[in-house]
Amino acid sequence: MSNIFEAVMKSDLLSLREAPEIETSTFARTSNGQPLRQPLVAHPIVQNPVQLKLSASSPVFPFEETQNAAAEQYRIIRTKILHHARRPQFLVFSSADSGDGKTVTSINVAASLALKQDVAVVLVDGDLRRPSIANILGLPPGPGLSDVLEGRSALDEVILRTEELPNLSIISAGNVMGNPAELLDSEAWRTVVARLRGQYNYIILDTTPAIGVADYELVQQVCDGVVVVARPDHTPREACLKTLQSIPKNKLIGVVLNCVEEWWLWKTPAYGYYKSNGGLQQS
Repeated sequence: MSNIFEAVMKSDLLSLREAPEIETSTFARTSNGQPLRQPLVAHPIVQNPVQLKLSASSPVFPFEETQNAAAEQYRIIRTKILHHARRPQFLVFSSADSGDGKTVTSINVAASLALKQDVAVVLVDGDLRRPSIANILGLPPGPGLSDVLEGRSALDEVILRTEELPNLSIISAGNVMGNPAELLDSEAWRTVVARLRGQYNYIILDTTPAIGVADYELVQQVCDGVVVVARPDHTPREACLKTLQSIPKNKLIGVVLNCVEEWWLWKTPAYGYYKSNGGLQQS
């Protein structure tokens, strides 16, 4: 994996010349939305870096040379986030239904952001009902977000730093014992959010589908923006529209279309799962 990341980092260094760099500290916000005056902590004190264990067929981190088109789509999404007028720091990735690809999308967007120099990113598995980030990335079993919210672990104890991408930290869902809605409707959750805002330039959180459970609403209340992931061959049209209508206009950052085949007139191969149609479609 290290060679893959070295190659894409070199590519990203070249892309930095194409657009002016935005000072990362301007993205930091306190819990009440006011800018932080002090620089962010680049790398909080966490445990020794963990090595990710990915299967050969995994759609995660498609940044090697054979997946240039996929990598470019995630860079497009990253660019739209970096230059979004609202300067979102805490982004939630949701969908209308399970199986739309929100988890893989959130992982890859977090990784693409972490490829930037001097940017600290934390990826959080906030889907406490069907957590999957740890399984997808091959992380070792251990405590996570739910353990912090239930008082069994300290926040610093559950933050994992990736060996392959030093700017990326991960918080898994952990051992969920209580009701997820109760855990997210707590002072402990708001405290976690405030601390992460002070430690990271970007917080990327994978959550439940937007319709059907209270968890999503509780997460949406404290985030800066929501990105909806949809699959044209999978997401019910009515459910997708209902999801988009349920998100406040000041929170909807955009939509990522997943599993979109290239149009034949574009005269390029189809990239299947990896293709997001033009990246993030902003609201």
